[in-house]
Amino acid sequence: MLKRILKHHISQKIVFIIVILVIWELIARSEIFPALLFPSFSAVMQALFSGISSEKLLSKTWFSLFLIIKGLSWGLLIVLFLSYLGISFAVMENILNTLIAILDPLPGIALLPVAMLWFGISEASIIFIILHSIIWSMLLSFMTGFKSVPRIYLDVGQNFGLGKAKLLWDIMVPASFPYLISGLKIGWARAWRAVIAVEMVFGAASGTAGGLGWHIYTSRYFSDIAGTFAALVAIVTVGILVEELIFKSIEKATVKKWGMSI
Repeated sequence: MLKRILKHHISQKIVFIIVILVIWELIARSEIFPALLFPSFSAVMQALFSGISSEKLLSKTWFSLFLIIKGLSWGLLIVLFLSYLGISFAVMENILNTLIAILDPLPGIALLPVAMLWFGISEASIIFIILHSIIWSMLLSFMTGFKSVPRIYLDVGQNFGLGKAKLLWDIMVPASFPYLISGLKIGWARAWRAVIAVEMVFGAASGTAGGLGWHIYTSRYFSDIAGTFAALVAIVTVGILVEELIFKSIEKATVKKWGMSI
């Protein structure tokens, strides 16, 4: 029975996380490191529940998620448009590949001074950094996926009289869906890094209470290390929930159902 439970991938992840947390708690209680530097997991959970009960941590988590969702939505639209241009015109494909080679390695946080000059300390600056952080990696995944579609699929679609837009939506998108999901996962992860990094540099956007990055910064400033770890736990929890409840569900309903992955 135990072996059957451990074979399930979710059970394996839960067991792994429990082992890590037990080790964490044992190290903290051994007092090898000062509590100020390495708080116990129980202290972190206390800070987490305190932040949730006061709704302070929940509001900051939602604020960061709101920015990420907005940035991902705009980024997805831009990437789909650029991908369409790239697969439609050879010149655009060369231009986009050059832009990816130049801009993808450039950290989004390096453009923060430019964003602040253009948009000030505002939500627009954060969205700008998110867009830069996600567009080029997603565009690379999308274009790679579209280029991997077998030529015979496109020939069949053209024989049925499908135009370029219909070929994109009805044939190329479903056929390259594993690459698209992979690109979205990368974009999601990079968006988190961008929003947390930006908020930790200039704090809360003008007229807002700030997000998790701002919470991490203020917790560190007041030497609330347990609160800092609580914010990190919130980020990890949201990431796991999105992976298991959204991305895995999409993959199960699409690429696995279609027999495109095992």
